[in-house]
Amino acid sequence: MPGKSNEKLYFMILRSKKESTKFQILVEIASHQPDVRQKEIADKIGITPQAVSEYIKELVLEGLLFSDGRVRYRVTKKGVEWVLERALELKKYARYVMEDIVSHVSVATAIANENFNKGQTVSLYMNNGLLYAGSGGGDVTGVTISDAKKGEDAGVTDLKGMIHLSEVKITICKVPRVERGGSRNVDLQMLKKHSLDKPYIAAIGVEALIALGKINIKPDILFGAKESVVEAAFHGLSSLVVSVDEEVPSLLNKLEAQGLSYEVVDLSK
Repeated sequence: MPGKSNEKLYFMILRSKKESTKFQILVEIASHQPDVRQKEIADKIGITPQAVSEYIKELVLEGLLFSDGRVRYRVTKKGVEWVLERALELKKYARYVMEDIVSHVSVATAIANENFNKGQTVSLYMNNGLLYAGSGGGDVTGVTISDAKKGEDAGVTDLKGMIHLSEVKITICKVPRVERGGSRNVDLQMLKKHSLDKPYIAAIGVEALIALGKINIKPDILFGAKESVVEAAFHGLSSLVVSVDEEVPSLLNKLEAQGLSYEVVDLSK
């Protein structure tokens, strides 16, 4: 099935069962602390009370849980951060399932790169963020549900395999506000250098738009750039975001919330 990334699927559900159980125990304790009965936790998550006891001892040793020795437990600050990190991974996995598995479980829509007949086995691959169907073998295969001419939308069912996307690189280039020189105070050579290997370029702010125009680049997106960069990343597209400096913090928050890595470059002279 199509996936968002081959190197970023570090979702909780794919981790060890032990780590998943720790997550469940911490969540149960956090929702009922400080008076928590181990048997109630065991019944809730489907393991024995003895197993819960062993897990709790380990969580205390790791500093994720505090116990006063009287069957009273409290999730520590470190434990809360650990739970939040895994919860974000679970959110990403849920999004992956809903958008790339459930939504495509019956029929995937691909662009035919040649003429196909109904019932023909095809291979699927991603190119510039779009799903294509071609002939020959591949990591992902399926069967066409109807005839399709080259360049048409082709419905493909009975999908097998997972599409692996390229590593995504997001570069954020900061440009100063107009009060601090705007596009006139931008290192255009550095901007040109960072734009060379990015298939998707976005601009946030007029200063950013003008700076790109000075190196003869028209951005792919101007409005809704922050959301678009996230979606592009989930389709395997690396991005260059040229942004006025005051908008950078909110952009970074959005990228971090989705678990996306990035680099920031200050273009001010």
